[in-house]
Amino acid sequence: MAKTLLSVKGLTKHFMLRARGFFKKSTTTVRAVDGVDFDIQQGETFGLVGESGCGKTTTGRLVLRMLEATAGSVNFNGDELFTLSEDQMRARRQQMQIIFQDPYGSLDPRMTVSQIVEEPLRIHRLGDRATRVRRVAELLDVVGLRKEYAQRYPHEFSGGQRQRIGIARALALNPKFIVADEPVSALDVSIQAQIVNLLMDLQKDFGLTYLFIAHDLGVVKHMADRVAVMYLGKIVEIASKESLYRNPQHPYTQALLAAVPIARPSLAQKLTLLKGEIPSPSHPPTGCHFHTRCPQAQPQCAQTAPLLQEVLTGHLAACHLLTPMSATPSPRNFSMMSSD
Repeated sequence: MAKTLLSVKGLTKHFMLRARGFFKKSTTTVRAVDGVDFDIQQGETFGLVGESGCGKTTTGRLVLRMLEATAGSVNFNGDELFTLSEDQMRARRQQMQIIFQDPYGSLDPRMTVSQIVEEPLRIHRLGDRATRVRRVAELLDVVGLRKEYAQRYPHEFSGGQRQRIGIARALALNPKFIVADEPVSALDVSIQAQIVNLLMDLQKDFGLTYLFIAHDLGVVKHMADRVAVMYLGKIVEIASKESLYRNPQHPYTQALLAAVPIARPSLAQKLTLLKGEIPSPSHPPTGCHFHTRCPQAQPQCAQTAPLLQEVLTGHLAACHLLTPMSATPSPRNFSMMSSD
């Protein structure tokens, strides 16, 4: 059985927004991540999907302690990260890295490629100058870039090449775990497959573990081993990709999959529009957060938040319409599209 590399329990992040009016000041709590649980096994790719604003990126940054959590715990390779001091956390960061979504904004335009890729080595004081130069050349070769590119600047490269530079930087410290935060969403479709294949090859060659954050279900299906679906700060379903795509249990997951374009539109099922707009994370609905848009919502859904529990073997979902370890409810077809 694979070792659990990362264990997340009750992860919560609330942002306090203060607005000043003429007569009074008001404070609003934005529940960006609202009690998230999941485990990632060593060597696997764990996909995290959902609509924009559901809390995916915030979750990834909380896991790396790029943001401080409001509550919860993150255990990485036996260490409880939220209890570590800054110096202790710095040492753990060698094992935990991130690939950012924007290959344009994530690279300093004033630095050469060599300086960008070498920077993690300098920060952690690893090797002398000659050793670091050799390491940069090795990393550029690993991600498919020529060593002559080392003295060029980011503006001289295409989007796909820039993302390769970002990947090389993430690999510099030989990490065990990488958060890939929508690493292909800003790229042309023709380049996305190249980057996804590169990430998969690197995982095989270096034994990497990924938290792969995306909204493109097609990319996630190709990349991930297991998939978690987020809605408004909560995880509503977790399953292997085979089980999730073949037999989605939660109405929201079914909505996401029903809206995915297919190669033969004549075979597409008729889509049903979800009612209402996506609620604000500052004022989430009571009970199940999805009940305001779910066509089969029951009175209980507005009153009590459902628990994330096993409804099929190895398949977890949070829905009052499902019975733990039961057969799939009657088929339902939904769309991601709202009625506005």
